[in-house]
Amino acid sequence: MLPKINRLKKKKDFEKVFRQGKGFKEDFFYLKVSKNNLGLVRFGLITSKKFSKKATERNKMRRRLSELIRKKLPKIKKGTDVVIIAIPGAEADFKKLEDIISKLFKKAQILNG
Repeated sequence: MLPKINRLKKKKDFEKVFRQGKGFKEDFFYLKVSKNNLGLVRFGLITSKKFSKKATERNKMRRRLSELIRKKLPKIKKGTDVVIIAIPGAEADFKKLEDIISKLFKKAQILNG
């Protein structure tokens, strides 16, 4: 689970990322990236009912994404807000998800080095 300090919680924060952020797509995920002035990395995860009607499947995807992000947190540039949206059909094993998220982060250029 992501630490509370690294989570986007408020609606206005999500709206700011959607308004000002740049978008990137890879397989079944869409990523929006925006700068913040906090010196922190914050993530928001969206898995809507379009993704799956079953709450257990949506929560499972959220937990998997959260764990992948938590592992990569030290490598991500500070001062970034990121929203990841799961698109319907994103049913993959953990290793494949890890590869997709790595590609997405590289494409968005939010990794250090």
